[in-house]
Amino acid sequence: MTTWTMPAETEPHDRTWMAWPSGSYTLGETPAEAEDARRTWASVANAVAEHEPLHMLVPPQEVGEARRRLSSEAVLHEAPLDDAWYRDIGPTFVLGPKGLGAVNWVFNGWGAQDWATWEYDAVASLVATEVSGAERIDSPMVNEGGGIHTDGAGTFLVTETVQLDPERNPGWTRERVEAELARTVGARKVIWLPRGLTRDRERFGTRGHVDIVATFSAPGRVLLHEQRNEAHPDAAISRELAALLLNETDAEGKPLEVVTLPAPSHLRDSEGWVDHSYVNHYVANGAVIACAFDDPADDEARVVLAEAYPGRTVVQLDARPLFARGGGIHCITQQQPALTEDFS
Repeated sequence: MTTWTMPAETEPHDRTWMAWPSGSYTLGETPAEAEDARRTWASVANAVAEHEPLHMLVPPQEVGEARRRLSSEAVLHEAPLDDAWYRDIGPTFVLGPKGLGAVNWVFNGWGAQDWATWEYDAVASLVATEVSGAERIDSPMVNEGGGIHTDGAGTFLVTETVQLDPERNPGWTRERVEAELARTVGARKVIWLPRGLTRDRERFGTRGHVDIVATFSAPGRVLLHEQRNEAHPDAAISRELAALLLNETDAEGKPLEVVTLPAPSHLRDSEGWVDHSYVNHYVANGAVIACAFDDPADDEARVVLAEAYPGRTVVQLDARPLFARGGGIHCITQQQPALTEDFS
């Protein structure tokens, strides 16, 4: 049995952690691509900073750029990085009788991808762990923060293609993964989704992170990506996951409610089917930092998110430069929960 519990993202935060883009894959090959990346990461960071403290890991050579673009309230921590997806390379924070804990998963470049490097990213979680003063909880499991979602009451969503990936955890079974999630983050019920979105399973994807396809907005309520255009292969995935979740229960044995978030109408880019998703949003203190795609569905997504998170301001930011690099707003942010119940 564990004494640690991962709170829901909707619970009060002490701060948000991010990492500044610096690697060639993230910055791109041209000055224009680098400008696009820096501008987009900064827009997310500054939106978060309006609602809660923002801490950013920044490689030494990028400190000037980051300081120039970020809110003066942002706290910078110099650290070498391979990439900038702190949801995945940072710790997963938990709470327990002794206060704050930080689960440090093993990171190996999303399953030893041939394009990835992770010399620095593999230890980047230690920065937030040490600065926060959290108790360090080491896990032998290869996992990323984008590979799990929780309702804060012991129910977790995962995908078979991530935690059971032979390039991540060879020989691991569902039972072993569930036991490790129980020990580290307080999982009492693990719901296994068979796969993620199509683009995310291709060469430059994560092999199926859950945080692009489904999330809990409250105990018992799941927000699910819905691709309504039958020409897109994710339409079949949406139906499959909806049917699965509607037949599932949470850790308390209660049936789940499934609320759909529409996929944008844009279906393809120069690389193939897109995985643009409004599910990949970040819930901050008093706000939802949400993806926008200059798409007619942006307005519908805003309404759904506003209803899902009453009392929070929905802030939509252009997430296309993030998705072109393999992720979204949730992928670059990581919450550190507050130790107090006081929140307004």
